[in-house]
Amino acid sequence: MSETPDEAIVTKGLRKSFGPLVAVENLDLTVQRGEVFGLLGPNGSGKTTTIRILTGLLEPSGGTALVAGIDVVHSPELVRRRIGYMSQRFGLYDDLTVRENLTFYAGLYGLVGPQRNERIAAQLSEYKLESRAKQLAGTLSGGWKQRLALACATTHEPDLVFLDEPTAGVDPLSRRRFWELIGQRAAQGMTVLVTTHYMDEAERCHRLAFLSRGHLIGLGTPAEITARFGLGSVEDVFIELQRRDEAAA
Repeated sequence: MSETPDEAIVTKGLRKSFGPLVAVENLDLTVQRGEVFGLLGPNGSGKTTTIRILTGLLEPSGGTALVAGIDVVHSPELVRRRIGYMSQRFGLYDDLTVRENLTFYAGLYGLVGPQRNERIAAQLSEYKLESRAKQLAGTLSGGWKQRLALACATTHEPDLVFLDEPTAGVDPLSRRRFWELIGQRAAQGMTVLVTTHYMDEAERCHRLAFLSRGHLIGLGTPAEITARFGLGSVEDVFIELQRRDEAAA
């Protein structure tokens, strides 16, 4: 399997089973560099399993996957150096300040000395965190924790970032501001793969992939997806897939 310079993620026949349970089946995906790509589907559809494979945390049962041009099976550590990852749990250390959290993650990603200091200063500025640099992360509101988590995940300027339900439980205004930041980073060339249950967020993605019971059943722009299913909105598609999954359970 080969990758072109414009492709950030390429999977072919990707499969993952846990005993008799098939979580992901024959998944073919291509995500372009600089794209905001939404991975959607009801609970149990295979979204998180797919992300865990693409981030090198879980070995697939079959098929192939390239992330930033690197084979996730043969070189998972190299993959992890080139990506950022953020989940709904944020992964912050509550007893460290905003700056200390950034310093910790910069060190994890191999940044040292002047380069580390420059990147921390840049992240504090870009994410409007300077005034909160000395504040303990545990005292931040959900929206500010979310912003700090994204800053930590992108401190090393990754080629792409994986966001797994990053806005769960966050108020609407903070969600909107978060997506403004995502748009800015994508405009700078960073690829974003995001899972979300908020369909207004899905509408912001350049393209969407809908999974159902481990299978890819829809791929395209939001307009193409709704046209394919003959429904009025992405939310209608999501509800219909959820209804089908519940009926098949």
